[in-house]
Amino acid sequence: MGLKGNMEERAERLALYILENRATVRAAAGKFGVSKSTVHKDLAERLPTFNRALYLQVKRVLEENKAQRHIRGGLATRRKYKGI
Repeated sequence: MGLKGNMEERAERLALYILENRATVRAAAGKFGVSKSTVHKDLAERLPTFNRALYLQVKRVLEENKAQRHIRGGLATRRKYKGI
């Protein structure tokens, strides 16, 4: 199996990780040792070409994370300044 097969496999594994853990792109990137850009590219461009159903599922989680991003950012700032 060439590099192309590995990228497809990685895209699938990233998607499953995000779905199972309700993980963020940043968390998935850290876990798999790739950049956030790679995670985005795998999920947005590669995944839909060979596993549309999985793509649609993971897309919902990513949209949910994006909608909650401002809340997480605020909590992180609050922790920083409270010294927690």
